[in-house]
Formats: sequence, structure tokens, C-alpha cells
Amino acid sequence: MSDLGVIAAGHELSARAGAEALRWGGNAVDAALAAMLTGFCCEPLLTGFGAGGYMLVVPAAGDPVLLDFFVEMPGRGLPPGSVAEMVPVEVSFGDAVQVFNIGPASVGTYGVPAGVAAASERFGRLPLAQLTAPAAALARDGVPLNAPQAYIVEILGELVTSTPECAALFAPAGEPLRTGEVLRQPELADALELLGADGAAPFYTGAQAAAIADWLAPRGGLLTAEDLAAYRVIDRVPVRVQFRGREILTNPPPSAGGILIARALGLLTAAPSPAPLGAVIEAMARTQAARTPEFLAGLDEPGFAEAFLEDRLGSRPPRPPRPPRTPGPPGGSPEAGRLGSTTHVAALDRDGLACSVTCSNGSSSGVVVPGTGIHLNNMLGEQDLNPLGFHRYPAGRRLPSMMAPTVVRRAGAAELVLGSAGSNRIRSAILQTILRVVDDGLHADAAVLAPRVHFESGVLFTEPGVALDSVEMGTAAHAGFRELNLFFGGVQAVQRDASGRFWGGGDPRRGGAAIVVSDRDGG
Repeated sequence: MSDLGVIAAGHELSARAGAEALRWGGNAVDAALAAMLTGFCCEPLLTGFGAGGYMLVVPAAGDPVLLDFFVEMPGRGLPPGSVAEMVPVEVSFGDAVQVFNIGPASVGTYGVPAGVAAASERFGRLPLAQLTAPAAALARDGVPLNAPQAYIVEILGELVTSTPECAALFAPAGEPLRTGEVLRQPELADALELLGADGAAPFYTGAQAAAIADWLAPRGGLLTAEDLAAYRVIDRVPVRVQFRGREILTNPPPSAGGILIARALGLLTAAPSPAPLGAVIEAMARTQAARTPEFLAGLDEPGFAEAFLEDRLGSRPPRPPRPPRTPGPPGGSPEAGRLGSTTHVAALDRDGLACSVTCSNGSSSGVVVPGTGIHLNNMLGEQDLNPLGFHRYPAGRRLPSMMAPTVVRRAGAAELVLGSAGSNRIRSAILQTILRVVDDGLHADAAVLAPRVHFESGVLFTEPGVALDSVEMGTAAHAGFRELNLFFGGVQAVQRDASGRFWGGGDPRRGGAAIVVSDRDGG
């Protein structure tokens, strides 16, 4: 008897689907895809056909590759200067209210169908139809909302009732679904079966694509048939950074999150192990200060990652003041209101193949196209992805993102596979989970559960259990949370320790689950 691998995902049903794929003889990529597809049913506002993402595939032997299937700026075939209006909606997080922009004009060119099909064809062992069938059955039969997903539906209540099509799914009786109530998506089931049978083509050049473009055009959307036909998955070379005798592989530009994590780790290489909390906060602050308009404008330039990590982009920004321990309520910064509607899956199999995939629908657009089962993203209306202003990018430009699927290798073998949800907190959540494993010697489950901090915009956010006695006083504010909170991300992490034993951590902040799969029945 031996373990087949380990899977961690943002929902128990997603993790179970990934575990079943391993039992069927699938590898880590099959497991990640099965979990990802099931997430369409049980994490419906976080991911889906209308979303985008990144998958990092790291084989035991051979070159790692980052599959970029993130959202693109649309607008091909439209007159120059065409700008549609988005619909602002308020989302209350209790301590803060955030405005999200939704509607047809918020929809970017989606990449998930293309990403799933490419990953399955290139790296999977199992037929794609075998992976989509269980997810289709779940979508058709319905999934009771767990507490984390019901909370997301609740706070996005104005969004899920913004169109009749969206309300029919999430508020069929006039009020948003609550914990335990069943979400049924029969048209999504049809779409999953179509993907399994015909691959991605129907979603970019076939009937699904035509239905989406035709639905958006008269409603002010920028996404055209030309945008969908032109969409391609892009292979990228992962960013690499050395840390404590490990090699960290993560998401390269034009995504922003990976190189910010890499830079923070670079700053901490000179710190003792384990890194003091003050040094970790300072690394967070300095990487945040480096996220300038010039940084954002340069992400798409050749050689940018190397220049940024070697600090060759100009003078180093001034060191920010160290955060104090001044009491203050959560939500004291606008950043506290950003949901980060994203989900992550991490998988590692006994052959050493590692797969880390992060997907996001933004906060979703409220646009559900009849007959397709597809709830489209609102990436063009997400402030974090458009910090220089909305509708500024040229058609075909991949939007920048904090999403950063990551793999830590030791002596050439995958030791830790992880990623996170959480908007700007993605980079701090991943950084701290790596530190908990590498510096503190924790296993993945304990590393994910450990309390986190996040520094941004002059505010230090902390979860209970963080000791600030050693942190120097300064001018920044402190916002202490009373319990673990989804604000601090949703890390899913899997690990193979030095003895060869598998470990998994599903983040309780967002309803995550992890399963170590053995070759006996039931896992």
C-alpha cells in the first residue's frame, strides 16, 4: 500500500473530485483539472467557464511551464475609442463597503476553456470527458451551498440579482440562496459535457462563442467574436528565485504577483532563519512600494522580471516606516473591502509531478448568457487589475494579476505546491506559507492554518495569534482581526516531506479541503 498523491482545493467536493482522479490512475494535472471543473459547481462566483487563470506544471524531470490562460482585454473589431459603461454595485463586508463594477462592459476575454483543454491534452492521462462527467452530474443535480460560499452569495447579493439570468440561479425565490440551499446549474452541466466531448473549440469559434458575442454586443459589451477566435493559451517560463537552499518557481510577468513574491524572498535571504516578523513586514512593505505605475506599465516588456528582481529599474524606493501596534478596527483601509473572488488547486503525485492552478472570475459580472451556462468575469471592472484606469489596455493585452501558482523544489524535487486567493493579499499569504514550511519546519496543514499578517497602504493587518512585541513602533496603523478571516487569502498547499510522506492544507478561511490519496479503496 502506498500513497498516490495529495490534492488541496477550495471546497471539499473539489478536493474529492481530484482525489478520485488520482484513484482512476490520473496524475497531478488530471487531479487538478477534476477539482477545478468541480469548482465551477461548488464555487460558482469564484471560477467557471467565463474566468481566467494560470497553471504551473512542474514535472519530476524536464522543464517546468506556466500555462497562461488569464483574461485578455477585448475590443477587436470595435471602432477606436469604443468605451461602454459599467454598472457599480456596493458590497458590504461589515467593516467596509467596496464598490465593484459589473455588467457587460466589465467582461474580458475568458481563458478557462482553452486552459483546461490544453492542460488535459498536453499533460493529462485521463480523457477529458472522464473528468467533466462528475462535475456535470453535480451541476445538474445541484450542490448545497456551504457556509463560505453562502457568505459570498450574501455579500454579492446586489450582483447576483442584477440580471434576471443571474437571479434565476442564485435567487430563484427572490432572495439570495442561503447555507444549505441547493444551487442547480443544468446549462452549466451541458457546457461541461460539451467541453468533455469537443474540447475548447465551441467556446471560441463555435455555437457557445457566437451566443456570448451576440448577447453582449447590443448590451454594451466589448467582447467580440474576433476576440474569442484570437484567444490562445500562452506558454511562459516561470520566474525562479533561490531561498534557503530551495528553488521557488512562480508566475512570471505580465502577471505581477509572482515577481513580487520572488522579490520579497530575495529581500529575506539575508535575514536569519526563521525570519523575524519585523523583517517579513519590511519585505512586504518594500515590495508594495515597488508596485509603482512604472512597474505596472513595464510588466509586458521583455526582460522586465530579471531587471526588477536584480533591482535595475532605477533607485530603490525609500524604506517605509515600520508599523506600530496602534489599535484600530479591521476595515480601516479601502483594501480591507476587496474580496478577491479567486480559487486555487494544488496537486502532487507519487511520480513527482506537481500542478498548481489559480482561477478567478473577478467578483463576476452578473452576466449569465442564456443557453450557455456561462457566468462571465468582470475583470475589466476590477480596480486591482486596472490600477491605471478602466478600459486603458489595448485589445489582446493580458491583464496583470496577483495570482501566483507556486512550486518550491528541494534538490530538484517538488517539496511544496501552493497558491492562494485574496486579491492583493495573495502575495503575503503565499510568502508566509512558504516561510512557515521552509523556515519554521511546519507541514502544509499547519502552515496554512498559521496566523497571517498583511502590510499595505500604511496599515498592518493581523490575525489573532500574531505577536507584535518585537516589531518596532512607527507611523503606520494597525488593524487587528478577531479571528481567521478570508481577507487574508485562501491558500491551498500540498507537500512531500523529506521522508516522502504527503501532507495537505486546505484553507479554512475559504472552506478549503485537502486529501492524501492512498491506493486502497476510499483513499
